[in-house]
Formats: sequence, C-alpha cells, structure tokens
Amino acid sequence: MLAIQNTSTEPYFNQATEDYLLKNVEEDIFMLWQNDNAIVIGKHQNTLAEINMETVNEKKIKVVRRLTGGGAVFHDLGNLNFTFIMNYDDAQPEIDFKKYTRPIIGVMAELGIEAAFSGRNDILIDGQKFSGNAEHIFHQKKRVLHHGTLLFNSQISDLSAALKVNPLKFEDKAVKSVRSRVTNISSHLKEPISVEEFRDKVMAYIVSIYSDVKPYELTQTDKKAIQQLADEKYSQWQWNYGYSPKYSFQKEIKTKAGIFEIYLEVDKGLIQVIKISGNLFTKQDREELESALIGKEHRSEVILKNLKNIPNSAYFNTISEEELLGAFF
Repeated sequence: MLAIQNTSTEPYFNQATEDYLLKNVEEDIFMLWQNDNAIVIGKHQNTLAEINMETVNEKKIKVVRRLTGGGAVFHDLGNLNFTFIMNYDDAQPEIDFKKYTRPIIGVMAELGIEAAFSGRNDILIDGQKFSGNAEHIFHQKKRVLHHGTLLFNSQISDLSAALKVNPLKFEDKAVKSVRSRVTNISSHLKEPISVEEFRDKVMAYIVSIYSDVKPYELTQTDKKAIQQLADEKYSQWQWNYGYSPKYSFQKEIKTKAGIFEIYLEVDKGLIQVIKISGNLFTKQDREELESALIGKEHRSEVILKNLKNIPNSAYFNTISEEELLGAFF
C-alpha cells in the first residue's frame, strides 16, 4: 500500500489527485490531505440548492464537485481528509463503509475517544458527527475509492454559514444533504494536540495495521497530470455547477420599482425554459427578454452580461441589472 501525505491545500488539485490516483495507479493507496476553504459537492447534487451563494462569494470559498455521491461538506484547514483507494476482486463486496472507517475508530480509541459508526456513512462521538464518508467504484479497473472527513478543529460557524439550508425554491430529484449535529475531535481530547500531530497519529496507525505500507510522494509527472485534470475538469463551471441534475427554480424579489419574478427550468446547467413576470415592464414584450436567456448558463456572470445587453429602460426603469440578478439565484 502506498502512503501519501498530500501537502496541497488547493481544492481543485486535491479532487483531481483522487481521480488521477484511482484511474492511473495500480497499487492500493492511503492518503491524507486538507483543503483550504471549500465546499465539496456530491456527484449527484444540485450545487445551487446546497450552498449559501452569498457566503460563498463573500468569503471566496471554492466549490468543487467530487466523484462520490452523498451530501455537501465544508472543508477548512481544521479538517483532515483521508482517502483509501483499493483494488477488489469479484468475491469482495464493492461497498463496505465499515471496512474503511474501522481504522479511524481505532485511532480515536488510541486517543482515548470512544467513536462509533452510525447509519450509512457517519462516525460519531457522543451522538455527534465528526466524519462523513462516501465511496465510488471504478469498475473498469476494479478499484474502490473511499474518502471521509475528520473534523478536528474546524470552524463550525463557517461550516453552518456556507451550507445554510437554502430557502429558495428548487424542485429536482438531486441528492439532498442531511444536516447533522457536528463536533470537533479536539473538543474530546484529554490533552490538546495540533492537527498536524493528529495527522501523524492517523498515518502511524495505518502503518501499524497494514504490513505492506510504503511512503510515496507525488512525482513531477504525477503533479503535471493532476494539474491538467484540475484545470480541464475540477476547476470548471461545467463540472462543478453544470453537471447538476435537471431542476426547476422560482424566486420573487421586491424592488423599489415593483415585483420581479423568475421561473426557470435548467438542464445540464443551461436554461431551457424561462418565464418572467412582475410589474417592472414598460414598452417591450417580456418574450424578447426571455428569448435572450434561453440556452444560456444558469451562471451569474453569464446572466448579468445578457441583461446588460438588453436596453434597460425598455423593461426595468430605474432598476439595475445587478439588482435583478438576485432573482436568478
């Protein structure tokens, strides 16, 4: 088994790293890594329905979609992530959360903390979640990717703000996140340690239970290929937002000039149906405005650009395009 201490904290690079190692390395792998402020979205989720866009924009939080299913999670440098990438044969069960969470429960025991696997994919301390887990099967090479979060001294308030339940109206069949009571591992330790010391203890425990562990550092060839994957896929709007399942969206805003209401149907990130109502309109038919946005990405900069291309005075009187943009998200 290759043991990797991934020192990158760049969210796009780190998601690309898992993808690259899963598909291009043949040996079993255990990896520890951290992301700077990021929201990591499950593969089958509607991104816009899971995040607080205002907080994301204000704090410049990166949003990235992962290969595995499940719910959205917030990462910061107080959170440690672990990844197993293992080969399996036809006789082995493909999905086995307990197999890959058992070592984490063992580390907790060595630290004097009683942790337990719960439900489908969580690890708890005193009924509170500190680790969420997910898996992906790469059938072509019979490899499974299992990864999980380990909240060590994460900023819980930032987590709550970034993943605040969105009150806007989305209708879709996407996987919805289930919010749980969470806790930091550091709050349960008898003696304080740093996240770096905790990381080292996790790695040492893995070395102690697997007899074939050998350290591995990503080569320059690895890093170049990973960065290319990050640039071409994991940093792209089309993957992180456009990959969302088909959804409908409706919102009404009140402005000083009246009401502006939007109804959208979006598929593969592109607006397929749009209905605009309200009492802001003056001389022009609203169909012209609707037609201008059909086929466009449900993306703030794209919609704003198209709104600015339409003569403002014909529709909105004194209301700015930036204010109207609030109705689209």
